[in-house]
Amino acid sequence: MNRTPSMRAAHALMLAVLCAGLAHAQNTPRLIDPAQAAWFTPPPLPALKAAWLAGSEAGTGPYLLRVRLAAGGRIPPHTHPDSRYTTVLSGTLYVGFGDAMDEAQAVAVPAGTVYEAPAGVRHWVWAKDGDVEYQESGVGPTATHLPH
Repeated sequence: MNRTPSMRAAHALMLAVLCAGLAHAQNTPRLIDPAQAAWFTPPPLPALKAAWLAGSEAGTGPYLLRVRLAAGGRIPPHTHPDSRYTTVLSGTLYVGFGDAMDEAQAVAVPAGTVYEAPAGVRHWVWAKDGDVEYQESGVGPTATHLPH
């Protein structure tokens, strides 16, 4: 199977996360319970709740960010300094790329599917059909740059 650069990067990221987890393991796995995480809501995005499950925004190395977006919630066009890989865990997330939210250009990303938002590429998301939970991974440090 020919692997695209995106697939190779995703595999490398998964391997790095796995290796980091193994380095912490002794005789038992390190469990991360999202219910015990420190959830936060960024002020400009009341429909969003997020929690850093591994790593952090300012940290170097792999990270996992769990996100819950309420039904109808939207995250306007924004960028990240690193490529992010988003896995939809439940619901259907709609994603689009560009400077404006054009609903006609939204692509449905159903549960179990992964999409990549390349570093520096403006994109937006929408919980059009109902609540959505997803997890983002990448290599930090990272940030989210929303328009002002």
